[in-house]
Amino acid sequence: MPDVTIYTTRFCPYCVRARALLDSKDIRYTEIAVDTDYEQRSIMEQRSNQTSVPQIFINEQHIGGCDDLHALEAAGELDTRLTG
Repeated sequence: MPDVTIYTTRFCPYCVRARALLDSKDIRYTEIAVDTDYEQRSIMEQRSNQTSVPQIFINEQHIGGCDDLHALEAAGELDTRLTG
């Protein structure tokens, strides 16, 4: 089973889309809300070198944001990353 972490905020539509894609594939993930947890936001920024959400990691590899996740799906590469 893949280790998936997604950093989110409560009202982010891109976070909703990213979670929906993972949910549609029955992928369990750890969601870390950073809208009120500034320590976790700092960790997210250090891990990803990004300040926007969502930031997604699969097996400790930074995937990027929602558009990057959907691009992997469109290219047929997401399932490979999730099973590899």
